[in-house]
Amino acid sequence: MYSSLSAQNPQGYPGGPPHHNHVLGGGNGLTSAAHQALAQPTNHNYGGAPQYANGGSAALYANLLNPSYAAAAASAADMQQQHFKQQQQQMQMGGGGGAPGFGPGSIQQQQQQLQQQQQPGPQAGGNVMDESSVHDLVVELLDPKTRERALLELSKTREQYDDLALILWHSFGVMSILIQEIIAVYPLLAPPTLSSNASNRVCNALALLQCVASHPETRGLFLSAHIPLFLYPFLNTTSKTRPFEYLRLTSLGVIGALVKNDSTDVITFLLSTEIIPLCLRIMETGSELSKIVAIFIVQKILLDDIGLSYICQTYERFYAVGTVLGNMVTQLVESQSVRLLKHVVRCYLRLSDNPRFCSRGASPVLADPLRDSTFSTVLKDDATTKRCLAQLLINLSDPVADNRTVRMNMQLG
Repeated sequence: MYSSLSAQNPQGYPGGPPHHNHVLGGGNGLTSAAHQALAQPTNHNYGGAPQYANGGSAALYANLLNPSYAAAAASAADMQQQHFKQQQQQMQMGGGGGAPGFGPGSIQQQQQQLQQQQQPGPQAGGNVMDESSVHDLVVELLDPKTRERALLELSKTREQYDDLALILWHSFGVMSILIQEIIAVYPLLAPPTLSSNASNRVCNALALLQCVASHPETRGLFLSAHIPLFLYPFLNTTSKTRPFEYLRLTSLGVIGALVKNDSTDVITFLLSTEIIPLCLRIMETGSELSKIVAIFIVQKILLDDIGLSYICQTYERFYAVGTVLGNMVTQLVESQSVRLLKHVVRCYLRLSDNPRFCSRGASPVLADPLRDSTFSTVLKDDATTKRCLAQLLINLSDPVADNRTVRMNMQLG
C-alpha cells in the first residue's frame, strides 16, 4: 500500500537511501559512490568508521581514518585553534583589524573594557568566551577520542547559538563526520542490535543536523546535498525498543525542522523521496510522539498545493493516506489523544479541499467515529478542532453530517 506513494522506490528501499548524485557543502565531497558502498558493510566497530568490502567506493569515508587524513585534521585543528585564539586576543585588546591593540580608538576601548570589568554584572568578553567554547567543541569533533563528548555538549547547547549551523556547515570535515556517525550504525539496524549508548550518540549527531536543517542559510545547502536521505534507513526500522524509537523520533525531528517553514522547495524535494510511505507506517505503528511528528510532516506536505495534488493524483495514493488516517481514528477511540486527533482532522480537512477527494467516494473512507459524538468529550475544550471537523463534514456534503454540524455549531455558540 505504501509503495504506491513513492516517486522513486528502487528495490523497496531496504538497504539504504536512493542513489542520488550530490555534493556536500563546506568543502566536503560526497557522491553516489558513498551510497553504493553502504550496501556492503563488513567488519564494524561502533565508534570508528565502518569498513566496506568495496574499498574504492567507500574511499570517501575510509579517508576519515587514514594517517594522511588524521595529519590533515590535526593540522587544521591547530590552525583553527590558533585562529580563534588570535581573534579572541584581538577583541580583548580592542584591535578590530591589524596588529592587536594598535587599531583606531584602541586605548579608549581598553579603558571602557577595564571599567566594565570593574563594574558588577557580566564581565566583558563573556560572549567571546562562549563562542570560543563552541569553536573548541567543533574542533574536538575532528578527534575520535573527544568526538562523543563534543557531540553531546554541542547538542545540549545548540539552541543558544544562532549561528551554530553556519559554523557546523563551513568548518572543515564536520559535515562528513556527522554523516559518518550516521552510517556507522547502519549495520546495527538489521538485525536490530542498536544499544542505548549507540542510539544516544547518533541522536546527538542528528540533533546537530536538525540545527543545520532549521537555519535559513544552510537549509537549501542541506537539501542540495540530499542529506535527509541518510536518515531514511532509521525511519524504515520497526523495532519497538527504546533505542530504535528514540532514533526514529529524532530522525523525524530533522524532517520536521525542514517542513516547519512551509517551503515549496522542501516539499518538492521530499515528494521525490519515500518520506510519505515511511511516515504513514510510523503513523500506524509508532509511539504517540513519533506519530505526532510523522503526521505533522504529512500535514505540512498536504498544506502545500503541490503536496495535495501529489497525494490526490492517483486513487492509490489517496486511498493509502485515507486508510492510515482511518486506522488512526480507530486507535484514537481508545487512546483519546487530542494532540493526535487534531492533526488527523486537519489532514482530512485539507484533503477535502481537493475535488477528487469528494468525487471519488471519500465519505466511506472517513471513519465513523468522526461522524458521531465519539470524540465530543475529547474536543470539549478544543473549539478550533471542532470547527475543523464541522467544516470537514460540510465539505463532504453528507446530509446526516450537515444536521450534526448544525448542532455542533450551536454548542460552540
